[in-house]
Amino acid sequence: MKPLHHSDIDALEKRLHYPFGDTLPVAGASVTVAAGVKWLRMALPFALNHINLWLLRDEMDGRPGWSVVDCCISNDVSKAQWEQIFASELEGLPILRVIVTHMHPDHIGLAHWLCQRWQVQLWISATDFLLASIGTQGPTAFGGDSAAAFFAAHGLNDPGSVEKIKGRGSYFFNLVPSVPTQYRRMMDGDMLTIGTRQWRCISGYGHAPEHIALYCEESRLLIGGDMMLPRISTNVSVYDQEPESNPLQLFLDSIDKLRALDAQTLTLPAHGKPFTGLYERIDQLHQHHRDRLAEVMQACSAKPCSAAELIPVLFTRQLDLHQTTFAMGESIAHLHALWFEGRLQRSLDADGVYRFTASTGA
Repeated sequence: MKPLHHSDIDALEKRLHYPFGDTLPVAGASVTVAAGVKWLRMALPFALNHINLWLLRDEMDGRPGWSVVDCCISNDVSKAQWEQIFASELEGLPILRVIVTHMHPDHIGLAHWLCQRWQVQLWISATDFLLASIGTQGPTAFGGDSAAAFFAAHGLNDPGSVEKIKGRGSYFFNLVPSVPTQYRRMMDGDMLTIGTRQWRCISGYGHAPEHIALYCEESRLLIGGDMMLPRISTNVSVYDQEPESNPLQLFLDSIDKLRALDAQTLTLPAHGKPFTGLYERIDQLHQHHRDRLAEVMQACSAKPCSAAELIPVLFTRQLDLHQTTFAMGESIAHLHALWFEGRLQRSLDADGVYRFTASTGA
């Protein structure tokens, strides 16, 4: 989305509290955030250059060990980072299970490798397991021609972009070459006993098909995955597999569920630093999207707009193709939120592109 000035970001961040300050885990090591909860940080080869992973002290079937929450992408660098963790952070104990919040590559990419390495089971929602399984069926399972046609229908139809998007069909498969063939299903409201703690599964929608966050009421800890990030706004996109979805409304409804948690909850996000100030952050995210929706509404009131035509409205920085595909998904998501509300109406123009304009009286 449109980046804020650093001064604006700093002002928002000052309303949150970071109990560990600027401390970050170094490669191959951890920071303890609570008794039996270790924070890991692994590198990613993207603009968003890291992911936070978690080790939870556990016991299963009478065996002491650790549960892993999220996995990083599948590549040799990530595997080497994990090998460092195995050598230095497990205290001589095994991994007992692999928990994945959702099916995006930085979260599930190494799940198969970890489960095989330790002969343990994957825990994930059914929806995300099944969709990830589809994505690993081959380099054309996701994206490619279907994504190119979808984005072209929303205005990203110049021949160069279309060909480049067609060539990205292997993106998911390269980062997630396989997933385990079996899994243990997590559902909203399930209670997981992990070591001495009880963790409640909280489903979230709009970012992933069925994202599962984990909340320990006794310790006031929330493993938020990508549903609750402190500095950046979670990506909320419409994809070609579900071309007429309304993910932004799903996302906003989902984060509102977190208002029922304790105000002093320590949120452990997938990106950024652990923070308190959950209610404040929920309010900030709502305001962020209200501002973006107002910008979309203003543009579409002036003239009919496609999602591609709105990218310069929502994103002021230069975007590479990878970022442009995310931007397209977000642009469509904001258009759809207003379309579902009846504030915008959609038309398919003679050039085969969907354009949106303000509804009469909106």
